[in-house]
Amino acid sequence: MSNVYDVIVIGGGISGLSSAKLLAENGLNVVVLEAQDRVGGRTHTIRNKTVSYVDVGGSYVGPTQNHILRMAKELGVQTYKVNTNGRLVEHAKGKSYTFYGALPPVYNPLVLLDLNNLIRTMDNWGKEIPADAPWKAPRAAEWDKMTMKEFIDKTCYTSATKRFAELFVNLVVTAETHQISALWFLWYIKICDGTARVFSTENGGQERKFVGGSGQISEKMHERLQDRVKLQKPVVRIDQSGDNVIVETLNHEIFEGKYVISAIPPPLTTKIHFTPELPAMRNQLIQRIPMGSVIKCMVYYKEAFWRKMGLCGCMIIEDDDTPIGYTLDDTKPDGSVPAIIGFILARKATSLALLSKEERKRKICECYAKVLGTEEALHPVHYEEKDWCKEQYSGGCYTAYFPPGIMTQYGSIIRKPVGKIFFAGTETATTWSGYMEGAVQAGERAAREIMFKLGLIAENEIWKIEPESVDVPALPFPTTFLERILPSAQGAVRLFGHCTFLAAVAAIGILCYKKGFITRA
Repeated sequence: MSNVYDVIVIGGGISGLSSAKLLAENGLNVVVLEAQDRVGGRTHTIRNKTVSYVDVGGSYVGPTQNHILRMAKELGVQTYKVNTNGRLVEHAKGKSYTFYGALPPVYNPLVLLDLNNLIRTMDNWGKEIPADAPWKAPRAAEWDKMTMKEFIDKTCYTSATKRFAELFVNLVVTAETHQISALWFLWYIKICDGTARVFSTENGGQERKFVGGSGQISEKMHERLQDRVKLQKPVVRIDQSGDNVIVETLNHEIFEGKYVISAIPPPLTTKIHFTPELPAMRNQLIQRIPMGSVIKCMVYYKEAFWRKMGLCGCMIIEDDDTPIGYTLDDTKPDGSVPAIIGFILARKATSLALLSKEERKRKICECYAKVLGTEEALHPVHYEEKDWCKEQYSGGCYTAYFPPGIMTQYGSIIRKPVGKIFFAGTETATTWSGYMEGAVQAGERAAREIMFKLGLIAENEIWKIEPESVDVPALPFPTTFLERILPSAQGAVRLFGHCTFLAAVAAIGILCYKKGFITRA
């Protein structure tokens, strides 16, 4: 193999490996430099006798995630559906309620109108945001100055809806509502096919997992690329002052290439010394987009006792004094190794990181016992966790987020090449950014950008439209007539007055909800 590569890929996660795989398949001489002793990046499958396998990083896939589904099928990795048989549990203000469907039941008509208006507003605003250039939205400047906290306070009327909206934001992007731009968040939801798709398990972003773990996607690409992938090679210097690009690793190994693809989280490029120095806008961008905060926690039990209770294992926990915000059943598809996976999100991940692993396990089990109303939750047989905030070569999870004002000022730089350096990574995706889907799309797009530079493809082939998966088709989320025309809670109160309104529509609202005229299909 030549000492000069066509392309040097920095980062052996799904995005970097997707780039390298496509380039190698097109006859290019490529090398992947991965800082860790494993491939996978923000996906990580742990294997041992107790758990068989468990994803402690990215793991969920679903309809409209066609790039990752195609990649998995090509690599021979099958999916299975996450358990949704049984009722879900909502826990709010110290009380638990069980229900069917994606969203918790609402019997207060004001809260019902408020929740409907929140979802409708997020989706409607998202329609105005271009997927490939959110900074070009008609109201981009206004929305980018607004935090999601301000959006929620402006849009929501009831405390119950505000509480749900805060958890929704925490869960989707592992950051606080006051930390993130409304423009960025609404763009993020838009490119994940809307609020219903991103939040739902059935027919949504959490519908499926990979049999054997998501780590196989990267591992099988590694097998195909063989010794083109170099582990434990943190990159510390990139010099593109000469004809070729010189890349140096921490242990002073030198790699020379015609082009470079950076497929690491944008903030981590601050660890690399560039010659010539990065353009001012790129340098400013990478200092302004931090990573989210999450601890993924898997609690294992002798049996799936929640299923005996008629529950599916999904808990939506809104109280501020609980460690976990959201859970799903993590039992294997054959019913073995019963487990519940929980997410410690945003500010809670920061505060609970100060505890020991054993203390976190105890708090989580006490939380489950309280929410589910059974002492069986207090007796786990095993516990696994992963604090992504400690990972020096990830910096956090799931993704880098944009604080207020950053998208309109620096967002257009996110995919813009710097000389011979091109950028991949899920943050640069225009579909399901932050997910494995976005990682594959971004990696292959960056590879095709270089293939175009080399004259291998036409410019109009850089952005390839991915066909819908035949194995995981996307069903629509239709809205009812009432959902589309009902007023907001604020509007109804202004129109009718609080007491008059409540008395007039309470019975009608509850009846419509129970009959299915208001709830989402």
